[in-house]
Amino acid sequence: MNMASRGKSIQRKLMRVVILSCFAVVILTCSTFFIYEIVTFRQTYVRELSTLGQIIASNSTAAIAFDDTEVGTEILAALKADPHVVAACIYDEDGKIFSFYPSELKLTLPESPGQEGYNFRHSYLEGFQSIMQGSKKLGTLYLKSDMEAMYERFRLYGGMVTLIIVLSLILSYLLSKYFQKQISTPILELSHIAKAVSDRQDYTVRANKMDEDEIGALTDAFNHMLDRIQEQTEEIRSFNQNLENLVAERTQQLEAVNHELESFSYSISHDLRAPLRSIHGYMNILAEEYSSKLDEEANRLINIILKSGQKMGQLIDDLLAFSRLGRKELVRSNIPMLEIVERIIEEHKKLEIKRALEFNLLPLPTAKGDHTTISQVWVNLISNAIKYSKHKEKTVIEIGSLEKEDALIYYVKDNGAGFDMKYYDKLFGVFQRLHSEKEFEGTGVGLAIVHRIIVKHGGKIWANAKVNEGATFFFSLKKM
Repeated sequence: MNMASRGKSIQRKLMRVVILSCFAVVILTCSTFFIYEIVTFRQTYVRELSTLGQIIASNSTAAIAFDDTEVGTEILAALKADPHVVAACIYDEDGKIFSFYPSELKLTLPESPGQEGYNFRHSYLEGFQSIMQGSKKLGTLYLKSDMEAMYERFRLYGGMVTLIIVLSLILSYLLSKYFQKQISTPILELSHIAKAVSDRQDYTVRANKMDEDEIGALTDAFNHMLDRIQEQTEEIRSFNQNLENLVAERTQQLEAVNHELESFSYSISHDLRAPLRSIHGYMNILAEEYSSKLDEEANRLINIILKSGQKMGQLIDDLLAFSRLGRKELVRSNIPMLEIVERIIEEHKKLEIKRALEFNLLPLPTAKGDHTTISQVWVNLISNAIKYSKHKEKTVIEIGSLEKEDALIYYVKDNGAGFDMKYYDKLFGVFQRLHSEKEFEGTGVGLAIVHRIIVKHGGKIWANAKVNEGATFFFSLKKM
């Protein structure tokens, strides 16, 4: 609905309310007077017919006393002067018809007088009245009158009421059309301003205040609201501009840092590996060709240098793997978790043939993610569980899953060395170790890689552990 149609709708509603209110008041007023007129007219009509009956009864006493029916008929014939009296008769003392009016209606008259009094019956007013001479009852008078006089009066009133209603409706229409503008015009003004603000996002427009009433107060409040919105919009625009500049600046800085990291990774990969390979190569030659000429202490130092070189090479490999994760794009697909874990378990059983390894493998539902990196997560977690359980007589590892409303949770539980939870904040840090190198080998990068992979998938990773009672590592992935 557009603004014009809404404006017309408000105007029509206001006019309709005024007209219907006036119409209801007129109808109620006319109905009240109409009912009052009916009641008073009926009372008046009964009183007038009763008075006429008293006059006729008084004039009929002589006719009945002298048994002169012709005189009685002449007395009743005088009722011709009242066109609404349709029937009349005089009963004698024995209740027999003495005389009647008009002559052709004798058969429709009551055969005997009824109870004294006048009553409305079947659109007529009829009744009986005693004819008395002193205290002696000589007979009874019967009168019957139609209601045409009342109907004529009601028709007149009906015409007047109709005319009054029509004139009231016309007057109320004209008045409502004039006065509704005082209400609809400021409302339409507010509506037009609201549309301008909504369509064009123009917060500079303002509504004109037309009067010091409630609508005027509403207009002031609306304009004040626009002032506040305009101020806040300017602040937001300024903030967004500053934010865009800051983002652009930070983006440039980040690109520079990434470039430096790439250069650093390249340097590690090439510049550090070359001398490391030389050291390792020469030390191998020294160990192979001159070990017999060197004493036991020299050979021990050569072995230490070789092991340190191997460890440094592993550190370089882990560091490069960790840095490449940030640049690697995830290729999401359905990952058969159970197949991956079964393959990893078989590989470890072949490598650890001298150890008593027991795997309790529970159902693992398929998940959506990057097959390569999630496989690396399972390799690291299962390898850690086996490594940190090597001092147990029997290694027991449980691998399973849990399901929640919006996520799949996988876990690896071992009965190994565990760790102290007060150092939990260091667990997923790069090169952070919770055990000594002599106790358990490693570089301290594996869990950091796992953490980075899971976070990049939009999941979470956490752990629970107790010293010498094992550890459980959980990670979650969103459902497919």
